[in-house]
Amino acid sequence: MARSHREAGLNPAQPPAGTRLCALDEVAEPGAKGFRFRTDEAMFAGFVVRRAGTLVGYVDSCPHAGWPLAMMDRYLTRDGNSLLCAGHGALFRPEDGFCTVGPCAGDSLTPWPVVVEDGWIVTA
Repeated sequence: MARSHREAGLNPAQPPAGTRLCALDEVAEPGAKGFRFRTDEAMFAGFVVRRAGTLVGYVDSCPHAGWPLAMMDRYLTRDGNSLLCAGHGALFRPEDGFCTVGPCAGDSLTPWPVVVEDGWIVTA
């Protein structure tokens, strides 16, 4: 029997597997796009990164401070090679979320499983 998000200790606002987020072509290559979901008082923030032919998703929460990484979907550095925490300048590798520079160096972003199905980005 499947457990609910609340029973599993997860954020109840996190969208269930199979939720369509947006069309793949709505995310630039390279680029990123954030998503927010609310259920009652709970809020879930996540984002996807499209770079070098791959797509990955992360929970939008800095491992150092817990705040969102970006404002207005500006997750990638200008050169597109790193994810940037706008709050304190930490840099993360887009492919695995590993922090290479900043107060959370050695930590990683929390993965948010996403896939592409029929041209849509969908939660997995």
